[in-house]
Amino acid sequence: MLRYLLPATLLLLPTAAMPCTNFLVTRTAAADGSTMITYAADSHELYGDLGYIPAGLHRPGQTVDVIEWDTNRFIGRIPQVEQTFAVVGNMNEHQVSIGETTFTGREELADPKGGMDYGSLMFIALQRARTAREAVQIMGELVAAHGYCSTGEAFSIADPNEVWFTVMIGKGPGNKGAVWVAQRVPDGYVSAHANYARVGRFPLDDPKNCLYSPDVISFARDKGYFTGSDEEFHFADAYHPITWFDARVCEARVWSFFRSVAPSQNIPADFMSEDRKDVQLPLWIKPDRKLTVHDLFRAMRDHFEGTPYDLTHGVGAGPFHLPYRWRPLEWEIDGVKYFNERSTSTQQTGFSFIAQMRSSLPDPIGGVLWFGVDDASSTVYIPMYAGITEAPYNFRKGTGTFTQFSWDSAFWVFNFVSNWAYTRYCDIILDIRPVQWEFEGSFLARQADVEKAAVALYRQAPELAREYLTRYSAEQSAKVVERWRRLGVELFVKYMDGNVRDSQGKVTHPPLPEDWYRRIIKEDGEQFRVRKFPGEPEPKK
Repeated sequence: MLRYLLPATLLLLPTAAMPCTNFLVTRTAAADGSTMITYAADSHELYGDLGYIPAGLHRPGQTVDVIEWDTNRFIGRIPQVEQTFAVVGNMNEHQVSIGETTFTGREELADPKGGMDYGSLMFIALQRARTAREAVQIMGELVAAHGYCSTGEAFSIADPNEVWFTVMIGKGPGNKGAVWVAQRVPDGYVSAHANYARVGRFPLDDPKNCLYSPDVISFARDKGYFTGSDEEFHFADAYHPITWFDARVCEARVWSFFRSVAPSQNIPADFMSEDRKDVQLPLWIKPDRKLTVHDLFRAMRDHFEGTPYDLTHGVGAGPFHLPYRWRPLEWEIDGVKYFNERSTSTQQTGFSFIAQMRSSLPDPIGGVLWFGVDDASSTVYIPMYAGITEAPYNFRKGTGTFTQFSWDSAFWVFNFVSNWAYTRYCDIILDIRPVQWEFEGSFLARQADVEKAAVALYRQAPELAREYLTRYSAEQSAKVVERWRRLGVELFVKYMDGNVRDSQGKVTHPPLPEDWYRRIIKEDGEQFRVRKFPGEPEPKK
């Protein structure tokens, strides 16, 4: 019997997907002097793969096609430069790395006819920039020359020495270009962004640490977004006025990262209170201790565990404490709007990475893109070096597609395992974790030896080091994907039909957690309470 029917008063709200999360770590905030940025590319329609763009020399008069990253729409052509650099994923051969999160901002400032989208900005800048600062400047020049068709974006831009936080938004139809601000994250600090503009007031005369478009303030005045003095100008207030939803769903991810790396600061969550709009999180904080790559693996897997917003608890988590909520993000019943929590780790991630950049090593070796596909919580982050000359087969563009399953595709293999885990999460994730940790622990433990060997080859000839690292990344990728295929089959057999096989292969029937039975009793107890006919004897024990 169907106990509940979908009520006519239920409205599923069309909302922004609130995709993507970035964390930024400066070199003196890192245990080994690395700079690091992270990126979770979250989309329900994104196939996760690792792109590779070879370096090139180009003739005068050549052009490059601008293809919108999200839609594959041809936007136009722009002049090509004389030399372009190789790019592995979101890191180039000089270790320059870029990530992003979309904040949308004022919707009237989107210009569909602009000549550059946010994805093209990132990858064209990566092909042309030797430093993070140069990438910031190139992106500003590109939108000034060709226009900008995307909505508001926040970018993480880093090289082995500097980490920059950039916000950008278009100027609307009839106003070519974009307004933007880029601030260098101070050494010793970490930052984060998650679909909110975040940049507030900024120094107007400190080009070493802050760059901005010349009309970022005057344009806001012309549009009526701002009326104060230049010194009072606040980018987010003008171009992305914060809503309670922004604070609760977007800034909550920043708060969770900040509280995890700086627990001594006791950063309160009162910025999420509807009567505290005046309270906002800092743009960056100093962590209690220096962070490692492994720390960022953990940060990317956050579900608000240990906080009042812990996704592993509550009725939405089901009996097996699933830390995910299926879309839509917002919904409405009887005229009242509700939402689901949005954590850093989420089911719809296409790919994610931790970009590690080091000035102590040659660029092909110092840059590592720790790359994974699908849900960050259950992926394996594999080292893809800046110097590799092709993407590993299982992660390569063209190995698979979003619409057709393939056992050769890392994206599909990881989705096969994670989606099975969602059916009995609190049990199955415990079988995934040891295999995940074994791989990642091995990669981290072997990193110094691998790089020592690569440096020795680099001194003989840089190409030898590149070939060695290409083989290494390919071999590790193949091992991970093959083990994940077997893991998926093992888990399917172990947890088939709601049963659980023990270590001897015997089928067992573990009960649901007691708290879930109590929910059933509270809601439907009378329906399922065992009764007896009059005179019926007690059952034999």
